[in-house]
Amino acid sequence: MKQLVAIVGRPNVGKSTLFNKLLGRRKAIATDEPGVTRDLNFADLDEGSGGFTLVDTGGFESVSDEMISGKIKEQALLAIEDAEVIIFLMDGREGQTHEDREMVSILRRAAKPVLYAVNKIDGPMLEAGVNEFYSLGVKEIFPISAEHGGGVYELLDAVKTALPYREPTEELSSVEPVVELDEDGEIVEGGEEEIFRARIALVGRPNAGKSSILNSITGTKRAIVSEVAGTTRDSVDMDYDIGDKKYTFIDTAGIRKKNRVSRKVEVYCVMEAVRSIDKCHVACLIIDGKEGVSTQDEKIAGLMERRGRGCVIVINKWDIVEKDTHTMNKYIEDLHRRIPFLTYAPVVFCSALSGKRVPSILDAVELVREQLSFRVSTHNLNNLFLKIKERQKAPTYKGKLIKFYYITQSGIRPPTFVLFSNYPEAVPDSYKRYIMNALRAELDIKNIPIRLFVRKRGVQK
Repeated sequence: MKQLVAIVGRPNVGKSTLFNKLLGRRKAIATDEPGVTRDLNFADLDEGSGGFTLVDTGGFESVSDEMISGKIKEQALLAIEDAEVIIFLMDGREGQTHEDREMVSILRRAAKPVLYAVNKIDGPMLEAGVNEFYSLGVKEIFPISAEHGGGVYELLDAVKTALPYREPTEELSSVEPVVELDEDGEIVEGGEEEIFRARIALVGRPNAGKSSILNSITGTKRAIVSEVAGTTRDSVDMDYDIGDKKYTFIDTAGIRKKNRVSRKVEVYCVMEAVRSIDKCHVACLIIDGKEGVSTQDEKIAGLMERRGRGCVIVINKWDIVEKDTHTMNKYIEDLHRRIPFLTYAPVVFCSALSGKRVPSILDAVELVREQLSFRVSTHNLNNLFLKIKERQKAPTYKGKLIKFYYITQSGIRPPTFVLFSNYPEAVPDSYKRYIMNALRAELDIKNIPIRLFVRKRGVQK
């Protein structure tokens, strides 16, 4: 699971500009207008063993200085709770402010590495002004220019140094596969696997009913089976077995109702989802049926898809929704319109309060779990692929036909396939989507994500 690095600070100090510079691309909107980043931005930085998820907590749009100050405190508390390393960004042109001093006071009491950076240091005159920030009582200040890149990579090195060491763990994410060959040059295929313990994450907006659904599924009031000390806070996992079906609900501490201030800020449920989804095999997106699909639900759904996790969409509080004979179908149509990349995910309508249809959640999880472990032999897969190719011919590249030689399955959870071609770089995304949709249908794994990589024949990577 990737560790989290959060950028926090007052509005308009350059958090989004720093976020974009560290990523090397323009992902967040960076302007001089305070509060333009109203949502939480996140992206993975793969720096070898120092890979982490970078989070831009954004600014706040407010007419009240008092309200801005309160939101900044919430930001600091959020970072203290959820991030392994915190970058606190200040404005070198404006100088230190009351909000900066208050936030430094909060962060200094945190048991987390905090890197203090002063932005907009674009010339010698501004460099001299950095010294005033040492009066905040911090040992090291990183002067940077997020816009021009000055000092940014020194800050990045400091972040990687500050990240706590973690023992290597099983990587759940779908990664670029390595094709293993035997002595005869044949692809080595995996053998039969035991039923694995599915790690399930319940994610979604605050008050959507995650905690109530957990209680309803397990029939307990937070019956904790095992506790595992986490790096940033105590993470509590709950094992729940039914016959030979084994489940672990991950990080149930993260879905309990919290009195901590930062949890009142709804947009920050995404940060919690980043952590939970990274640790799970199947993520259940809990949506408040009365409120409908929100922007935050869309954001979390995108996380689930990009991480290659199995997905179940749970529409909770269905008992209080006014309904007619078409309500459910209309709801699913709107859901697929808002989240078109998860149309394959099972949808369960339920009420955690009454318990109605709650058992169907585990039925859907079980369906997804079985499909995540699906394997097919190379022989059968290639016979099937011949039919797929025949139904829709491959496009041409520079007047030459793109050829596909053979396909193999290289992994599971999710099922991952490697296709060998003469021009792998020229295969259009549209044709890749056609192949993936055809594989889903033909192999009867319609309810899960799959991964497809195209490689040049004879090249292992």
